[in-house]
Amino acid sequence: MPTQKIDSITIVGSGNVAEAMALAVAECWSLNLKQIVARNAERGRALAALTGAEWCDDIGNAAEADLYIICVSDRAVAQVASQLPAYPNAIVAHTAGSVEMEAIGTRRCGVFYPFQTFTAGLRVDFSQVPLFIEGSDEATTEALESVAEQLSCRVYRLSSERRREIHLTGVLACNFVNALYAMAADRLAEYADLPFDVVRPLIEQTARKAIEADHPRSVQTGPAVRGDKQVEARHLAMLEGDERKQQIYKLLTDYIWETSRKI
Repeated sequence: MPTQKIDSITIVGSGNVAEAMALAVAECWSLNLKQIVARNAERGRALAALTGAEWCDDIGNAAEADLYIICVSDRAVAQVASQLPAYPNAIVAHTAGSVEMEAIGTRRCGVFYPFQTFTAGLRVDFSQVPLFIEGSDEATTEALESVAEQLSCRVYRLSSERRREIHLTGVLACNFVNALYAMAADRLAEYADLPFDVVRPLIEQTARKAIEADHPRSVQTGPAVRGDKQVEARHLAMLEGDERKQQIYKLLTDYIWETSRKI
């Protein structure tokens, strides 16, 4: 049986993921972005204008499409999906990393998870974004896979259970690391009166080494790897008065020391 051809796509949502997904679809000559469905009038209108699509603020009145991609917060996926009109043969997929496919309901459903961090107004090369696909049946999976392969050269089939592992990996490698960047920026400004610019080359080189290494642990540096207890004690003393940051420092130091022994 030939793979179902997706002729029209509607994006539901107007946040960062919705913007990135809508732009990727709109800029793909072989796909048709039909509509943006978003309650936020300002964001919805702006995204529709940016992509040349229609805008609708009432999900119950969403126009008929072959594929609806729900790009909303994890906790809102099920509710939003339940409000979509039940058009025959339409596929409904969400982009959440940690929400099971079944949250969409009993209709033809799937997952269209882009493994990347997105920020409004900041373009990414979507062709390099890993897309993880899951479908309620083989035909649905193939249809989603066909769309994904028109947007990215990195497309993978993945179950909800394994996708949750990928999502956790993203939190560790992106969200937590960025929080440490923010902590460093605040420390620089408050105690050294220096701009974040001074640490940018360090971040770039660290990321480059980790990407190019067989395993990031092999390029780990710093006092924790060396077991330099004097420096560690000095740093903990400098963080005195902020117990949470002391705990973060100690936990990460212990983790680096313990895992570096396994190299």
